[in-house]
Amino acid sequence: MGKQKITIHDLAVINFSSDVVKSLAMNIMNRHFKHTPHEEKLALIVDVLQHPEKYRDHTTLGILAHKLVNITGDEILSRAYELEYEPKHFDVFGNKHIDGNAIRQMELAMRLPIAIKGALMPDAHHGYGLPIGGVLATENAIIPYGVGMDIGCRMALSILELPGSYIEHHAYELKKALQEFTHFGNDGWLEFAQEHAILDDPGFQQTPLLKRLHGKAVKQLGSSGSGNHFVEFGIVALEDDNTLGLAPNRYAAILSHSGSRSLGANIAQHYTNIAKSKCKLPREAQQLAWLDGSSEEGIEYWLSMNLAGEYAKACHDQIHKNLTRALGIDTLIKIENHHNFAWKEKLVDGKGYIVHRKGATPAAEGIYGVIPGSMTAPGYIVRGKGNEASINSAAHGAGRQMSRLKAKESTTMGSMKKLLQSEKVILLGGSPEESPGAYKDIEVVMQSQHTLVSVEGKFHPKIVRMAKD
Repeated sequence: MGKQKITIHDLAVINFSSDVVKSLAMNIMNRHFKHTPHEEKLALIVDVLQHPEKYRDHTTLGILAHKLVNITGDEILSRAYELEYEPKHFDVFGNKHIDGNAIRQMELAMRLPIAIKGALMPDAHHGYGLPIGGVLATENAIIPYGVGMDIGCRMALSILELPGSYIEHHAYELKKALQEFTHFGNDGWLEFAQEHAILDDPGFQQTPLLKRLHGKAVKQLGSSGSGNHFVEFGIVALEDDNTLGLAPNRYAAILSHSGSRSLGANIAQHYTNIAKSKCKLPREAQQLAWLDGSSEEGIEYWLSMNLAGEYAKACHDQIHKNLTRALGIDTLIKIENHHNFAWKEKLVDGKGYIVHRKGATPAAEGIYGVIPGSMTAPGYIVRGKGNEASINSAAHGAGRQMSRLKAKESTTMGSMKKLLQSEKVILLGGSPEESPGAYKDIEVVMQSQHTLVSVEGKFHPKIVRMAKD
């Protein structure tokens, strides 16, 4: 077996057209060809450099091939685009429960010349760029605001090797663990050092921006943001016919929701600014500016986005590890999924597209995910049905029916805590912005997507920690 990783020094014997291409080749080999012998890795790189046309449709080497084939196109500084007069068709799930602003925002996205197919999930509401709950497929074009500011925002559920009654009988210990081993908010970080392989990812050395962001990423690892991010203990009730390999029962569980922290936000803002400078759109559509997937900036964003996604996963890894280790408990199974991300996927026509899911859960056939409700409503463990009309997607939560400002103006902390107390839910931190009343009825949302996912079980929140107001 060859070396586990190749380095820039190893690649000195190969003549690359630019440092970006060299870094791209190194990252692809180290990420996707870990167990390929060292000599074969180098030979494969050389073959792609010499014959890029052979690899255009290759699952992992295609991005390198496209970069080489389109290298001269990188010199284009900017281009103005017009919107199409009519939006292309897109399917809407739960139409009568979706605000008109979100539908109009999706219609605008479907007027982009790069838009191929779209869908709107039943939890949809107005956002920046794409609406929250918007799914958009494009051909070799990536919209930074189609992914969002919190790249790789993610759900992670650990079903524990403990009965559900453990949560009710050990509330004090669980509250203490949340207070000591999680951190929330835009400032600060955990008071004890975190170790994870993501911190040594060579991606952090590939662009000046990522190099600059590495230090803060080290500090923020294992922490959570503000807003609707949370870590909570609760009880999972599995269906009799679930396919998770677990007996139908009530289990103790940990559920977390957070993203890529400052790393993702800075990547999103940096490449959105570049996209706006290169892709000139009418004023109402400026936030939908895109990067050509074969351009230097497009390749950099794609690498940066994927790194931020891996970092978001690493944060959840640490959250769950820190809590289970502190409490001395074991995990039976972990279910997790991104919902602010872009993927390269083949659709029904057999062609490859970039699929943006802005606040939408991947739901290809057999894919598991978690769709949370609110602090007083259950979340759902689901399994995708692979519905092409939704572009293999589903809702990412209940979805807001009130803006944060409106929720804050109409709810007090006192009234919210009284409601939580009546539902036997303990809240640490939190804000009226995240009051249960600010969200749609999760049961209605689930009914609107019965053709998109099947239900494997439910998660009932019991002890919730969020950022303070």
